[in-house]
Amino acid sequence: MRPLSKNIIIFILFVVAIGVVFSTYDVEDTKPETIGTSTLIEKIQAEEVDRIEVREDTLSVFSKDGTEFTAKKESGEALSDLLVNYGLASEQLSALNIEVKEPSLWMTLVKSVLPTLLFLIGFMFIFWFLIKQMQGANNRALTFGQSRAREAGDKKRKITFKNVAGAKEAKEELHEIVDFLKAPKKFSDLGAKIPRGVLLMGPPGTGKTLMARAVAGEANVPFFHISGSEFVEMFVGVGASRVRDLFAKAKKAAPCIVFMDEIDAVGRQRGAGLGGGHDEREQTLNQILVEMDGFEPNNGVIIIAATNRPDVLDPALLRPGRFDRRVVLDLPSLKDREAILKVHKKGKPLADDANITRIAERTIGFSGADLENVLNEAAILAARHSKKEVGQKELLESIEKVMLGPERKSSILTPEERKVTAYHEAGHALVGHMLPFTDDVHKISIISRGRAAGYTMSLPSEDKKMHFRHEFLDDMAMILGGYATEQEIFGDISTGASNDLEKATKMAKSLITQYGMSEKLGPRTYGEREEMIFMGREIRENRDYSEKTAEEIDAEMLELLNNALKRAKEVIHTHKDKLEIVVKELLEKETIEKEVFERIIGPATKAPRLAQKAL
Repeated sequence: MRPLSKNIIIFILFVVAIGVVFSTYDVEDTKPETIGTSTLIEKIQAEEVDRIEVREDTLSVFSKDGTEFTAKKESGEALSDLLVNYGLASEQLSALNIEVKEPSLWMTLVKSVLPTLLFLIGFMFIFWFLIKQMQGANNRALTFGQSRAREAGDKKRKITFKNVAGAKEAKEELHEIVDFLKAPKKFSDLGAKIPRGVLLMGPPGTGKTLMARAVAGEANVPFFHISGSEFVEMFVGVGASRVRDLFAKAKKAAPCIVFMDEIDAVGRQRGAGLGGGHDEREQTLNQILVEMDGFEPNNGVIIIAATNRPDVLDPALLRPGRFDRRVVLDLPSLKDREAILKVHKKGKPLADDANITRIAERTIGFSGADLENVLNEAAILAARHSKKEVGQKELLESIEKVMLGPERKSSILTPEERKVTAYHEAGHALVGHMLPFTDDVHKISIISRGRAAGYTMSLPSEDKKMHFRHEFLDDMAMILGGYATEQEIFGDISTGASNDLEKATKMAKSLITQYGMSEKLGPRTYGEREEMIFMGREIRENRDYSEKTAEEIDAEMLELLNNALKRAKEVIHTHKDKLEIVVKELLEKETIEKEVFERIIGPATKAPRLAQKAL
């Protein structure tokens, strides 16, 4: 029970006790009428009074007809003296039946002691409450430097490797860790030592935390989990103290696993120049390094850390003896996406037309978290339309919602803007369809989604790990297809092409400065990729080339973009009749799927991605 609940219960008991004490008083529903002394004398003289009871300064007068009255007299004055002073005859006084009632000892004690007692009880309660609060503050101050690691122990929601789809190699690596913990003898007999740490690396949403929870489910050992940001506070030394406390707990529970999520929060490279020499984050990192591979042995404690920024980690963390193993969790392949969708579809009734394989084909580049979100959005759409099952229509719409955002039906374009959008998107689709090294066009729409007035969805037919120069050149031409169409049809351009120009410019710059694909500037990279982020922005850029080279890079970028625009205009000019058919269909139906588009234009003719050069 929490301290606050205990205080409330004690306060309620205190109020009840006061009520019980006050219930000892006699409280009558009907109070007798109060009369003055003159009225009392008149009733006595008229012989209407049967008897009088005296309780201290209160007189209870009982008439012969049974009526009761009350009267008051001065304290310390006898009733007989009062009546004589008011002129009552001695014969009438002697005929009166007067009874003096002494108060009970209990009532005397209650009246004299109760106020003081209640005051003392209230004072003691307030004093006790303040002392408890001070003790709680002291306890929190004493535990401020203790680790906030939590031990996973929910057996009802136990997750194992069976609940993790895909990532076969990662599961094999981590299965060895589980075997080390379950049967260390078979490894030690061969002289093998248990790894100190495992670093899970991969883009956001690829299942690093889920994989760590699966390790906890597979290994029947204590499992502590903590976030990297929970180590660092504004007070100097707190982070290092928490690290020491964490490893002290882990050593007592060994063999065990400690999971540190988002370790880049404290594991960034030291000496960045921010925070000075006594940077709290650096002190925390130093303590982690010492605890993982210092003078004291750390047997039986395995550290699993997760990050999506391994490039910013301190090199001392990545050396052998610290994080001995690095497990990469990439974006899932086609088979992995299909397996992930089958895991997340549990509890979601799918209609007969729902095709998980087609959804997996359309979600290239999606992470496991994205795929879970797709199915969840599809279920929400089905529930919104009062359906009992999730159909293919909801699944396909949820993909677009995750990629681009929800439909903005309230964003109504003018007829001119709608026409420009139709030509713009049709230009993208036509150029992408006709060029040999672009991805297949799956959908064209002039319905606003997110910040886009319309969109053209093109997806590769297979997962790609490598990209070639001729593919980039065709992609740039497709990106500029909308821009070229507006120039060709209207002789002017709109702001709708601004995002296309930004993407094409970044692609041209990457071709030259990162991938070494420039024929004029040669096979080298330009500019160091070291990052120093402060307030969300780069505050230092290392340029390893001269101003003259910078001019050549700008000229080469402009030439690539102009060539891409020229190729796009050639396609638009050559197939202008087909462009008009697509635009007419878009203006009528607002959306064109792949099958309808290919029926209008004809099937796409794509060249092999790579042909061997003749020797």
